[in-house]
Amino acid sequence: MSAEERAHTTLLRVRYSETDQMGTFYNSRALEWFECGRTEYLRAMGCAYTEMERRGVLLPVIEAHVNYTGKARYDDLLKIATSAHLSSKARLRFEIRIVRADNEKEIARGYTIHAFVDPSGRPIRPPAWFIDVLADDGRNHA
Repeated sequence: MSAEERAHTTLLRVRYSETDQMGTFYNSRALEWFECGRTEYLRAMGCAYTEMERRGVLLPVIEAHVNYTGKARYDDLLKIATSAHLSSKARLRFEIRIVRADNEKEIARGYTIHAFVDPSGRPIRPPAWFIDVLADDGRNHA
């Protein structure tokens, strides 16, 4: 199954406060929407951030990349498609694509890379339970 086929989709409506003087979404909003997609992806997998933190696993962003490919205006409904995979022994990569729901036109795409760390900030390996959740897309853990 491809990453796109495994992607979790989150719907979000562009709020007025997220637009700029040019009438389109302000560029930093894409990273906030990426976070929304990541959060809901993990929740759908049965592994909400709050549960991870309770288990002593944190996922700080260590790299982010955004390609701005289109426009979204106030009140547009967006679809945020998010997928994830382990990119190394202690890193998780989220792939994110945002499109307008009405016409599927892409407005942004990119990725974020996260390190697995403990509450003191020391790098750790992903726990076995997290690897299991990721491997089966949350089917047996939600």
